[in-house]
Amino acid sequence: MTLLSEAVRAGASPKELERAEPPREYTAAYIHSEDTRMFEGVADKDVRKSLRVGRVPMPELAPDEVLVAVMASAVNYNTVWSAIFEPLPTFRFLRQFAAQGGWASRHDLPYHVLGSDGAGVVVRTGPGVRHWKTGDHVVVSCVQADDQEAATQADGMLGAEQRIWGFETNFGGLAHYAVVRASQLIPKPGHLSWEEAACNPLCGGTAYRMLVGDRGARLKQGEIVLIWGAAGGLGAYAVQLVKNGGGIPVGVVSSPAKAEAARRLGCDVVIDRQEIGLDDRTAYDPAAVIETGKQLGRIIRREVGEDPHIVFEHVGRSTFPVSVFAVRRGGTVVTCGSSTGYQHTYDNRYLWMKLKRIIGSHAANLQEQWELNRLVSRGQIVPTLSAVYPLAEVAAATRSVQTNRHIGKVGVLCLAEAPGQGVTDPALRARVGEERLSLLRDLSPTA
Repeated sequence: MTLLSEAVRAGASPKELERAEPPREYTAAYIHSEDTRMFEGVADKDVRKSLRVGRVPMPELAPDEVLVAVMASAVNYNTVWSAIFEPLPTFRFLRQFAAQGGWASRHDLPYHVLGSDGAGVVVRTGPGVRHWKTGDHVVVSCVQADDQEAATQADGMLGAEQRIWGFETNFGGLAHYAVVRASQLIPKPGHLSWEEAACNPLCGGTAYRMLVGDRGARLKQGEIVLIWGAAGGLGAYAVQLVKNGGGIPVGVVSSPAKAEAARRLGCDVVIDRQEIGLDDRTAYDPAAVIETGKQLGRIIRREVGEDPHIVFEHVGRSTFPVSVFAVRRGGTVVTCGSSTGYQHTYDNRYLWMKLKRIIGSHAANLQEQWELNRLVSRGQIVPTLSAVYPLAEVAAATRSVQTNRHIGKVGVLCLAEAPGQGVTDPALRARVGEERLSLLRDLSPTA
């Protein structure tokens, strides 16, 4: 009997995929519970020491789930957090999930298959799945929402049992196969390759909710948006969304290569963090915050004539106090993370006396993901892929993100045997243009 992975790679029909035998084990990138204390007292928590690639058992499908043959995935910062076991080991998330009982109990295992992005082919569906079928080409939203919670009906991100797939759940996307809920699936844009499609949902959807969605900053035409890390995974989508929506993106970056990336993506103004004296002091020293904030403000006003209406925050401890200082009176700081630390210290007077707002934002609900995917499918937002690794080298790929040596998104080939596969709409691809679809592929960041 034909193996399922061989059938998928051969582009088999849905009937052929149904007849092919799923494997009892599959290859995946995972961490192990026995390693959770390995970095105690270690200064450089190198993810290459904790990330493993090997065979794991194939889980059974719940009624509302699908099995996706993952052609490509991508590295996100939550892969780094998982692999360094901070701020706490993710096995705690798996135990909490499993405590629900029933199908959730499958997730409490001594290994955790990581990955919160993916593009691939539906190869099996649970009996409760209605809108998807074997053979569908899909990308995967990272959000697993609980449809039995009342808050979920208002916004999928508000439910207390909402979880991030591959971070707070098991069976993630850095693998040959992934188990996902049907409510995570989105049609794959036909003009994109597997790896190009895989890199968009988590960071693109997150940036969309932060800036465009009605629960975020609600970007308006002509507004100035300060974007920290404008050439990173999140920032590269933020730049495009601001530009596409008639705003003025102002990006802060950390190297000449990243400055070039930000310009290619559409930044009107690019600022090297060294120009504003941003360093570790801004996390705790009020004088350093004011000094850096004033220098940043002078540059932005010199270039565009006004202070920013919105600050796109995800860096956290090292930038947050400057963000609160620098945004204009009545402006908005929207935050979705804290890669440099979660404990923020800022002068609250700038917040209340100047009527500023802070909005917390997390991932994106399914409607927001579909809206973002529509823009991607039309070629208005393009992938931010800069590098592609095979699954066997996922630890090196994750290390590049951990050390901030990456630009845009770092892709990982899973069942796809080479980059460039999976395009089903070559006419649209030609209209969008190869150069635009590979804006960042020739750039190499410096340390």
